[in-house]
Formats: sequence, C-alpha cells, structure tokens
Amino acid sequence: MRDTSCKTGYRRNKLITLSIMLIALLLLGGCSAEREEPPQAPVVQPVILEYWTPFSGGDNIFMTGLVEQFNKEHQDIRVDQINSRLDDYYSRLRTAILSGNAPDLAIIHATNLPQFVQNGYIEPLDGLAAETGLDWNQFSTKIAESTVYGGAHYAVPLDTHTLVLYYNKKYLRAAGLLDAADKPVIGRGEQGFTAFLHKLKQSVPPGVAPLALPSTRIDSVWLWWSLYNQIEGGGVFYNPDGTQAVFNNKASLQALEFVNSLYQRELIPPGINDAFKLFYDGEAAVLITGVWGTGAFEKAEKLELGVVPVPVIYDHPAVWGDSHTLAIPAQSEMSTEKRKAAMAFARWAVEHGVMWAEAGHVPSSRKVVESGAYSALKFRSDYANTANSVVYWPRNMKQWSINEEIIRQFERMIYKEQSPAQALQQAVDSINLQLKK
Repeated sequence: MRDTSCKTGYRRNKLITLSIMLIALLLLGGCSAEREEPPQAPVVQPVILEYWTPFSGGDNIFMTGLVEQFNKEHQDIRVDQINSRLDDYYSRLRTAILSGNAPDLAIIHATNLPQFVQNGYIEPLDGLAAETGLDWNQFSTKIAESTVYGGAHYAVPLDTHTLVLYYNKKYLRAAGLLDAADKPVIGRGEQGFTAFLHKLKQSVPPGVAPLALPSTRIDSVWLWWSLYNQIEGGGVFYNPDGTQAVFNNKASLQALEFVNSLYQRELIPPGINDAFKLFYDGEAAVLITGVWGTGAFEKAEKLELGVVPVPVIYDHPAVWGDSHTLAIPAQSEMSTEKRKAAMAFARWAVEHGVMWAEAGHVPSSRKVVESGAYSALKFRSDYANTANSVVYWPRNMKQWSINEEIIRQFERMIYKEQSPAQALQQAVDSINLQLKK
C-alpha cells in the first residue's frame, strides 16, 4: 500500500499557505486603497462682520430675518447683528469709531451722514463698489444723491421711509368716509382735511382718537416739515451759506398753525404718549407716522387696515422722509477681505429689498420696487411713490441736535405755553446760537 499521508499533508499545508497569502493581499489592497483617498479639504472659516443697527419695534424683526437669510446663503461670510436703541445709538457709534472699536458695518440715517462724512468717520465706497459690482444707477436719483458728498458715495442706501396716513376702515366706513376702493374721502386743502377729521370725531365711539399723534417727540415736527414743503416757495431751513436758520417765515407759520389747530381742536386728543400702540389696539381712526409701522399693523387683530400717502393739503406733494444707509466706519486696520465682505452684504441686502419691504420701508432699488414680488406685498404699492416726493432734512453736521430744539419748542406750543409764531422764533433763535459755536 502506498503511503499518501505526507502528500496529503503537503497539499493541505500548501492550501493553507495560499489562503494566508490571498488574505494578506486583500488586506494590503484595502489598506492601499484607503491611503490613496484624497485628503479632505480644510473647513473654510467665514469672514465675520460686526454689524450695528438702531432698529426698535417691528422693523428689527425683519432686519434680523434678512441677516439670518444672508448667513444661510453665504458660508464664507457671517454677519453678527448688534441692535441698539436709537436714543443713544449715534453717540455710541461715534465713541466706538473714535476709540478704535468700530463695527465693520453700520446703519446710518441719511440725516446723520454729514457729521460722519465731514469728521472722517466713514469711508468713501466708490472704489469698493466697482470691485464688488455694486451699480449706483439702480437707485433713484434723489435716494442716490443723499449719499454723495464731494462727488463720492459714502453709503449704500437701503430704503426710503416717509410719513404715510394709516386708517382703520371700520371707523371710516361707519362715518361714510370711504370710497368704492376703500380709500379715504378727504376734501381739498386745510378745510377739507379738518372737515374729514371733524366727521370722524362725531362718528367714532368715545375714547377713540380721530387722529393719533403724540403730544411729545418728533412726530409733529415731521408733519410740519411735510406741509411746509408742500407750499410753493416753502421748505427753506437755512440761508444760502448755511450759517443761519430762516424758517420763521410766512409759509412755515401757515403750516405750523394748521398742525397746532389739530391739537387745539382736539381732533388729535391731548396727552397721547404712544400713538402707535393706540392705533394698533384699534383706539384711533387715523394715524400719521412712518411706513415702518406697516409690517406690525398687518398683524393687529383689531385693525381693518388701510394706508395712503399723506394728503396734499397745499400746492404739491411733499413729505418728510429719510433713508437707512449702510456705511463702513473708518478703521485703518480693517482688511480688504472684510471690506469686500461688507460690500457683498450691502449689495445683497439691496437686491433682496423685498424682505426689508415687509417691514414697510420702500426699497432703494428701482428694480426691486418694479418687481412682481414687491407688487404682491399688500399696501406697499399704495405708497411706494412717496419716494419721489420725499423731502430730507437739510445737510448740516448738527441737524440731529437742531431737530431736538425744534421738538422742545413745538411741545411747548402743543401744551399751550406759547403760540406757533413764538415757537418758530424761539427755535430759530436757539438754533442760530448753536450754529455760532
């Protein structure tokens, strides 16, 4: 008999060896494949922008939403919004710039641009705009000009915001003061507007204001400035070289006497503190305030809301207005990368002006205003044309504090401590002292 045990063992060992070699090759192949995978790309760190805003109430919600949407769409830029009360916003911003702690981007009202430009607090933007593709021609002439000093653009306009007339359709309908399109029926001139309010006063329930305006703060000043500019030859604030206030004149007095008459006849009830809340709560038939209220009023359950431009009581349309603009505070250590990121956000915000328009503001871009998305927003198209008749405050470095003096004198008039003529004279005299300093 042949001995096959050795051969069988040999074959068995050979098979085991081959199996071990095959497993080793497979393992080596797997390791080799893992080593050959391309390295993962490093995570891109976004450029972080500190962005200061002075919004309060309803419009801050919409600006926050706009910032959040931008951050979602841009992995390479993150905007951190820091919101403050308007009361001390500009003093804080000036202090931050002077101390070297300025934000990368800030909202500045067009009224406040003179002091920031002339003191060198913000940077000119034309070169940066050209690099990033911002087109200044997209803005209406009046809005664009509000940002130009010495031939250079110093800010990107985000909107126009003006006074408008809000009304509760329920009260106007009951008084027979709505037309077929649910618009207010207001007669011409001072007499027509006064008769409209008198009719409302006779119709509304006790405790409901025919017209709501606060007895303090700037609202009466805005209305006076609007009406003063509606009068042919009116609207003059300073002499030609800007060294003296000269608004104590016949046209100015006519506008102020009319405003004062609304208070004294109690067509505007006395002692109103928060006219915005009064209207929101359904306790006022009409309110004159800025377009920024639209987004909030739309959500008010007690309102059957309507909005129209401030009536033309005198010779031609004119209404107080201002613009929120985006500016880059002057800081020598700010990187080119950050500057471009700031302009990228400004450009995006303008192009997505419909989001900001939800607060009620009129977008600065003509293309946005003419878009179907903007037209689809209720109420906004009813007053979008006010941007064409907006009257900004005159350019003066001290205009913000000068307006505070007008407010003080108008408040004394409203509380019957002086006449409209005396209020104008006192305001002019005080302002001229400021201008000499």
